[in-house]
Amino acid sequence: MSHVAQPGPGHGYPRPQLRRPAWTSLNGEWEFAIGEASDGVDPRDVRWTTRITVPFAPETPASGLDHAGFLPVCWYRRRIATPHREATARVLLHFGAVDYAARVWVNGDFAGSHEGGYTPFTLDITSWLRDEDTQEIIVCAHDDPHDLTKPRGKQNWRPEPHGIWYVRTTGIWQTVWLEVVPAVHLDRLRWTSSLQRWEVGLDVHIAGPLPRDLRLHVRLTHGDTLLADDTYHLTAPDLHRRIALADPGIDDHRNELLWSPDRPSLLDATLEIQDSTGRVVDRVISYAALRDVGVDHERFLLNGRPYPLRLVLDQGYWPDSGLTAPDDVALRRDVLLAKAMGFNGVRKHQKIEDPRYLYWADCLGLLVWEEMPSAYRFTADAINRTTREWIDVIDRDRSHPCIVTWVPFNESWGVPNLPSNRAERHFVNGLYQLTKSLDPSRPVVGNDGWESVATDIIGIHDYDADADRLAHRYRDEDGGRLFRRERPAGRLLVIDKASRRSMPIVLSEFGGLSLADPTSATWGYSSYASLEALQQRYTTLLTVVRSLNTFAGFCYTQFADTYQEANGLLRADRTPKLELEAIATATCGSPAPAREVMEALAGRS
Repeated sequence: MSHVAQPGPGHGYPRPQLRRPAWTSLNGEWEFAIGEASDGVDPRDVRWTTRITVPFAPETPASGLDHAGFLPVCWYRRRIATPHREATARVLLHFGAVDYAARVWVNGDFAGSHEGGYTPFTLDITSWLRDEDTQEIIVCAHDDPHDLTKPRGKQNWRPEPHGIWYVRTTGIWQTVWLEVVPAVHLDRLRWTSSLQRWEVGLDVHIAGPLPRDLRLHVRLTHGDTLLADDTYHLTAPDLHRRIALADPGIDDHRNELLWSPDRPSLLDATLEIQDSTGRVVDRVISYAALRDVGVDHERFLLNGRPYPLRLVLDQGYWPDSGLTAPDDVALRRDVLLAKAMGFNGVRKHQKIEDPRYLYWADCLGLLVWEEMPSAYRFTADAINRTTREWIDVIDRDRSHPCIVTWVPFNESWGVPNLPSNRAERHFVNGLYQLTKSLDPSRPVVGNDGWESVATDIIGIHDYDADADRLAHRYRDEDGGRLFRRERPAGRLLVIDKASRRSMPIVLSEFGGLSLADPTSATWGYSSYASLEALQQRYTTLLTVVRSLNTFAGFCYTQFADTYQEANGLLRADRTPKLELEAIATATCGSPAPAREVMEALAGRS
């Protein structure tokens, strides 16, 4: 690992790739009330009965409520200090995520709404502000706990967590924040890169009235090296430019600029909107990266070269705060712990993670498979909701170099009859094609686990803990027996027979080893009576899986214990069950990752 980033300027900024120096967190204590499923209550009539700590969901202890029942409607209220601003400036109210449908009022007036429990939204609330010292914000979140047609991921629809489903998340669960921006400001920003052309692509959208003679100044640096210092005339709100970089020629110098888990090089970016006199109208800080991912026959490629994937499945839950990390330090620590255990990536399972996690994965060097939380019924509503939210997910996250694969479906959840139902196959194929259209630069796993319809990588889920049986099953050079006979969970591996061997195969779920605990109701896919037995089985299993040339990589289940599912390499509080060096040696053949990361953690106050 070439470097370990420390929190610096912008630490904690909720939108790490478009940062301004001034912003106000609205996390903390809000008034709170529970409504009814058919709630059509006017916000003026809500009876505020208690308080909640935002951004933690009311089902979690961290919220101060630890509510165990169903919450179809939640109300939030807070009075905030009136932000200082110039006469023409705009005040933006940002929500990282509200599950599932949100309505917002400012000073009693309806300001806007949003649907989708894992994606952000922003409201310009300037018109509703009053000439007073404080302003009132009210949020109403509707989240039918029994609705199986909305993307819900691992959120349980029964009263208590069961099987592989966990505590529900209702209402606000990511940062709420306020930002004052100029009337003309940079609203959206997207980065791409091309190693073939040795350039960085930039797409921006400018909000507000666009006067004549406005320019965008872009400066890119890597350390002390200036890579680009360009100015573009803004003749329309949307601008696309390809920023050519000077080719260093020598491979060693080129490699210094390339992003990878071993060398997570980032390009620092400053963007300024300037008027005709050179006065800065708006200024934001961002970052980009030079890196390329793809597939070539049986191998996954990073920066044009075969790159074996060593992933760990990460559910992204914490025992006291659910889907919300306790703080930014916890997100950084999770990235470092994955690396310490010898993994070069994570498969974020059934969760769209907080952008701060992606920021740390970018900075510290960790690959991410991003997976859409599933709906569990196939209906027109499920199609519309999943498609709309998946588009928003890709739009939010496609500039992060850490994300190397998109996964719209998992284990046929929400499309349970793929082999026999043509409409379900069309939906999987349609979402695969839509994803490729929105972002042609990354592989897409159409349906991870089995029953591949349209995909760039075939994912297999197999929890057999017998290493010899796994070796026999998957040590198959031509793939013939594999595709003829193997049935993970009784399912076909692929439905489209023509594409069986034209793409990489990844063992994208396996393991699930747990420590037996007769005093609790926890479980794992296989259990062991002692830590010594658990370590021996993990070492044997990982050694065999790493030796199988059939696979372009693997994803071990799982990173940390998650409620009743106790098959993590870490306990729920992130303490390791085994020595990190022993885990790393089994995972990648060397204890070095554990030593480097432990030194980094020990060196941070």
